[in-house]
Amino acid sequence: MFVRKVKTASGATAVQIAHTKRGIQKIVEHIGSGHTEAEIAALVHIAKTKIAGDQQELDLELPSAQAQPGSQPSIAPVGPRVTGSAAQLLWSVLEDAYEHLGFTEVGNAVFQKLVLARLVEPTSKTDTIRVLEELGVQAPSLRTIWRTLAESISQDWRDGFSKAAYAHALKTAGHAGLSVVLYDVTTLYFEATDEDELRKVGMSKERRVDPQIVVGLLVDRDGFPLEIHCFEGNKAETLTLVPVLRSFQERHQVQDLVVVADAGMLSAANLNALEDAGFSFIVGSRITKAPYDLAEHFDRHGTYFTDGQILESTRTMGAGAQVRQRRVVYQYSFKREKRDNYTLNKQIEKAEKVASGARPVRRDRFVNLTGKKPGVDWALVERARQLLGLKGYVTNISPHVLDGEAVVAAYHDLWQVEKSFRMAKSDIRARPMFHHQRDSIEAHLTIVFCALAVARHLQHVTGVSIKKLVQVLRPLRTVTIDINGQQLAAAPSIPVDAQKLLDSLVS
Repeated sequence: MFVRKVKTASGATAVQIAHTKRGIQKIVEHIGSGHTEAEIAALVHIAKTKIAGDQQELDLELPSAQAQPGSQPSIAPVGPRVTGSAAQLLWSVLEDAYEHLGFTEVGNAVFQKLVLARLVEPTSKTDTIRVLEELGVQAPSLRTIWRTLAESISQDWRDGFSKAAYAHALKTAGHAGLSVVLYDVTTLYFEATDEDELRKVGMSKERRVDPQIVVGLLVDRDGFPLEIHCFEGNKAETLTLVPVLRSFQERHQVQDLVVVADAGMLSAANLNALEDAGFSFIVGSRITKAPYDLAEHFDRHGTYFTDGQILESTRTMGAGAQVRQRRVVYQYSFKREKRDNYTLNKQIEKAEKVASGARPVRRDRFVNLTGKKPGVDWALVERARQLLGLKGYVTNISPHVLDGEAVVAAYHDLWQVEKSFRMAKSDIRARPMFHHQRDSIEAHLTIVFCALAVARHLQHVTGVSIKKLVQVLRPLRTVTIDINGQQLAAAPSIPVDAQKLLDSLVS
């Protein structure tokens, strides 16, 4: 393959990658068109880079062929030479988003580079130096990186970032205010054999037996992060909710908030603590309580429900002095019933295989181990069939303030926090596999928190994921060209998809 330059009808010079087969030239790729010497040199450099791949070009300054016999050889005028390139467009977009969130008021420039580099290519702190250099950004030394991470803990930068994130969320919410927050937890495992005070073996979301930590994340209704906390790997989910919310409450001095969490957070002690702290809540309910909560409906109508039907009941929760009456909202969905029915039948199949001996004895659902041999608990199956399609929610919000339909709608936003966790684990690769000390892990999670905030903000503005944004903008490089000692910068030719993305940032 070779670089081909062709004059166009507009007077520009088109730069293309071509190859010759049996005397016939074929265009492989059109790089772009330039009018000035600098633009053409930049396009030629891009074309040569694509042809060579990782192969470097050796630049030789040869004596001029016009030198006279007996005279000192003179150096021929050197044509345009590319002396450097940078993903300036991408880096500017990331810097602008970081500044827009108010993050530049916290920490330092090195921490900012660690956050933004993680959005481009998540890797170890050591390898981040390579990422920054490839982007054309001046990289700090490894010693400076470690010192910066230590400062982020000793000076509690996360507090400043959390306050900036909360201020942004308030501004985005507008007149409605930040009335609802969503909470969930995930686990991050370590490739280590020994436990310590923080990294412990516990209930893993990824079904692993490695030491892990539990991470609690609080977000707004759009999935924008507000608070992140780290707990011991064997910490129960229910014990993480109240500490995170109390920290959030103390940091921002807020009172009137509705907290939405899944059924894993449902405990009488948790709900009482939330209520005593001044929070309203909507928490997923364990569906096994439905026959008792909806006894009147089952007596009158059996298992008949209309699609989307909402029913309400009350439930006594807690014991002794902690007993309180809780409002319970149920919704039936035909689509959910089909999904639940499919899952139920699969579970019955497993139980039947255990009963027949075709499957090893396990404590699978519907397996009865009380007799001389395993069997299927058909009474339990029948009770489960009664509840197909139902979903329950426990709340302390009065029906006069929020009706049943609004309670269900608020809970359905919980997928946003799950999406944020997926982004943190995939696009940002939150798992701190290279960290061992608690301070290092906490510093890493602060970087992840900031990176997630920038990613969520850019996704909200552009409508594309951070991964797609990087894929589109990273190849567009600003090239520095030397023409006889004069340094010129040539901006990249911007494709249509990249221009649309950039236009969405402006609007």
